[in-house]
Amino acid sequence: LSGQELAKAAAVSVAVLIIACPCAMGLAVPTAVMVATGRAARLGILVRGGEALERMASIDMVVFDKTGTLTEGKFEVLAVEPAEGWSAEQLLRLLAALEKASEHPLGAAVVRAAESRAVGELLPVERFQALTGMGAEGWVGRTPETPVHVVAGKRALLEARGLALPAEGVHAAAGQSVIWVAAAERYADEALKLFLLRRCTDELDPNPSHPGCVYSEMKMCLAPCYQGCTDERYGEEAAAVESFLATRGDSRLVTLRAEREQASANLEFESAAAIHAQVQRVESVRALAAELVRPLSQLRAVILQASANPDEVAVFLFENARLRGPAGFSTLGMRIQNEQSGSTSLFAHPMAIEPIPEAPMPQLAEEELASLKGTDFSSYINPEVSAGALAPEGSSSSNVPAKIPRGVLEARMEAALAALEESSAAPSSTLRHGHLALLKRWYYRPEARRAGEIFFPDSEGRWPVKAMLRGVGRVFGSRIKPPGPSS
Repeated sequence: LSGQELAKAAAVSVAVLIIACPCAMGLAVPTAVMVATGRAARLGILVRGGEALERMASIDMVVFDKTGTLTEGKFEVLAVEPAEGWSAEQLLRLLAALEKASEHPLGAAVVRAAESRAVGELLPVERFQALTGMGAEGWVGRTPETPVHVVAGKRALLEARGLALPAEGVHAAAGQSVIWVAAAERYADEALKLFLLRRCTDELDPNPSHPGCVYSEMKMCLAPCYQGCTDERYGEEAAAVESFLATRGDSRLVTLRAEREQASANLEFESAAAIHAQVQRVESVRALAAELVRPLSQLRAVILQASANPDEVAVFLFENARLRGPAGFSTLGMRIQNEQSGSTSLFAHPMAIEPIPEAPMPQLAEEELASLKGTDFSSYINPEVSAGALAPEGSSSSNVPAKIPRGVLEARMEAALAALEESSAAPSSTLRHGHLALLKRWYYRPEARRAGEIFFPDSEGRWPVKAMLRGVGRVFGSRIKPPGPSS
């Protein structure tokens, strides 16, 4: 109407629309991106995100550098690289069973690869969960009684579960999509290889007419399926497996080490070497399970973390499936090396080798140490010295409390544990499950992101108090800021 060009009129109209209806425009853009990526996915085109889609508007030329770049639009499995102890067929079968329940194009490629390679019948999946943008997880049932927890997807997904993964390798460098897979059954499989028992895939009905399986042919199983052993012998082997799991392999190691020493004493060196190889194998299997893995009735642990009180370290006790605490452990009187000083040279830390005067205090007997539980130890600090925050070794501060005897520090820790171990009402099942989940989530974090340290009792139920005191020093020392460039 004003005689202007159409382009000018359109620009003015759009400006009025944006100013008058910003919400509509704000919703329209992400909606358009979502519809476009969804439509592209149905056509077999995967777009990494809205930014990539927007950048496509500026493309005016596509160059293909070699023959073979243009494909049928279907993903293909190029390589299967299993970890030690697994075969490519086992890994592909397990992953394909999980991906069969997925709608992702990469999952369909895995299923096609498993079918083309004839890895065997794909097992059913329970509790399948698609983790948007990350991967998938579920329980693959080898049998209804022994499902395998499988997690597959991006590297970040498995690292978030606390798994240490190898380097990306050449596949990621070549721009290929890499699916990482973890299965929570390797420990059980490797442990059973140490014994003459196997988990059969069919319902056992011991009968002499049973044909057996490959394990019985290889003399790796007692073959209860065709009554290849007596009930008593089978019970002994089953008890040995149970003892191995309950003691984290110690029951097996004690026996093998005794046999090795006896063979060495009898100058039977070949036998001793063979038994030593078995010892190493048992130790490698035991290392597959985290130290946290043990029967729930035996799961006891002490966790040390930084405290809100600047002079204390927080002590937590996990016992009877319940987390108790915190109890404050006073660091007054301890000498703590500053590991964040940036140098390991003793010449850079003259205080680290300077003799520390002892506060006048008599040596204490065990009975006297036991009586100190619950005592306020502040009276043992030299009253002539400032009771301020504890300075680390290497600090230039002159207000450092005098070091107190090691026995007092151990008694102080034992007193904190005794306070946490006081009997209380049995927790409800809901509380037990919540505390177990909390402990699991904290423990399996990557070590760099896990705040604090954890300690377990020995086989006789005794706490490693000396190691815990060193842990107190590390936890407290981690709060000390490294010196700046000008210090």
